Amino acid sequence: MALTIISPVFLNNDMIPTRYTCEGEDISPPLAFGGIPPGTASLALIVDDPDAPDPAAPKMTWVHWLVYNFDPAIAGLSGGVTELSPPAMGGRNDFGRTRYGGPCPPIGNHRYMFKLYALDTMLPDLGTPDKETLLRAMEGHILDKAVLIGRYQKQRKP
Repeated sequence: MALTIISPVFLNNDMIPTRYTCEGEDISPPLAFGGIPPGTASLALIVDDPDAPDPAAPKMTWVHWLVYNFDPAIAGLSGGVTELSPPAMGGRNDFGRTRYGGPCPPIGNHRYMFKLYALDTMLPDLGTPDKETLLRAMEGHILDKAVLIGRYQKQRKP
C-alpha cells in the first residue's frame, strides 16, 4: 500500500474551503495519513504553492507550512493546528512564521501542494529551517511521498 494524504474537507484537486485561507480563519485543514511504509521513523509535511504570484506566469513557489519529525504512528492532523506535539518541529514558511499560513493568492486560481514524506530516520533539530534546508536534510532518507492538491482563488476583491 502506498503512502496517502487526504483531507475530509476537500478532495484532491478541489477547492479548499475558505475557512482554511486568509479570507477565513487562516487555520490548517484536517489531514489524514495512511499507508505508512515499514521502516518509517518519522514523517515530514511541506505545503507550498507553485503558482505564485500568478498562475499564468509563476515566478516562485510560496511555502505555506513546514513540519518535520512527526511520529509515524499518528493517523493525521486535526484542523486548526497551532502547536506541534513533540517530537514534531516546524520550519519557517514564506510568511516568516512557523505555523500554517493559508492560501491567499493575489490573482488567479492557485494549486496548494500538501506533500507528505515518510522518512527512514528522525531528523536532527534543524532549528527553524526553510524549505531548502529541510529538503537537504531529508535527502537519502525518503521512503515514500504522497501529494494532496487543493485549489483556491480569492472570493473578495482587494
